[in-house]
Amino acid sequence: MTRLESDPYRDAELVLRSALGDDREALAGTFHEVVDRAGVSGAYDVAVCLAATMVGEGTRPGGWILDFPDIDEVAYDARWVARFVSAYVNSDPSMGRALFGAALADGQLPDCLVTLAGSTVATLRRRAT
Repeated sequence: MTRLESDPYRDAELVLRSALGDDREALAGTFHEVVDRAGVSGAYDVAVCLAATMVGEGTRPGGWILDFPDIDEVAYDARWVARFVSAYVNSDPSMGRALFGAALADGQLPDCLVTLAGSTVATLRRRAT
């Protein structure tokens, strides 16, 4: 049995389409399909695509400070998204991978990915207005 070829950009588009429908279950199912087809590394690549989409063009990488007062008081998935996007903006893939691995080990990765997708959609909607 061979795995279907995976394209993180196409997968990110599928995830965003699911997120636009505001159907958390469908969104989680889309991520499961990505993992089934491309493995956890495929889900990581999709997460990076989502972070890039959220950040948008024109943001200079590196040197950014995460300014999120009381970040330790918010839910795990919200903390994770803030830190993952911060790692992306700061061109720190080793931190991004560490955060991804920690969420996976903590059993929180599905919720984190759903929140990342939802945050990306919310950002895109805000930009559109």
